[in-house]
Amino acid sequence: MPSFHRLALLVPACGLLLAGCEQLGIEDPAKIEAAREAEGRAVGGACRHSGRALEDCYKLNAKASKAAIYAGWRDMDAYMRENNIAVVPSGGSTAKKAPAPEAVPAEAAPKAGATPSSSAAEPPAQPPAPGRKSA
Repeated sequence: MPSFHRLALLVPACGLLLAGCEQLGIEDPAKIEAAREAEGRAVGGACRHSGRALEDCYKLNAKASKAAIYAGWRDMDAYMRENNIAVVPSGGSTAKKAPAPEAVPAEAAPKAGATPSSSAAEPPAQPPAPGRKSA
């Protein structure tokens, strides 16, 4: 009989200890999945708001679920269309473009084999203004 009383007290005590698993750092798989889903939707919405293509969003966020990204992108697209919200381009992109070289008109470009004359290559020097000393 004494073992029955011990068992009767031990079972509820174990139940109380196991009820506090979240405080011990043991996470619930359903909560983890819900957090990943919410994060993917947020990423998709942010990509749509910044005008980023869906495929680029997938590439930049490979760890997020594609279904969640698409759902967030689609929701933000509908919201932006309903409220006439313009795209806000992101400040930094992953691929920096090099500045394009300036086009030189054909008339200003020196011809091959020709020596540049001083009058064509450089503007004439202006005399110093009156009252100023030349350096």
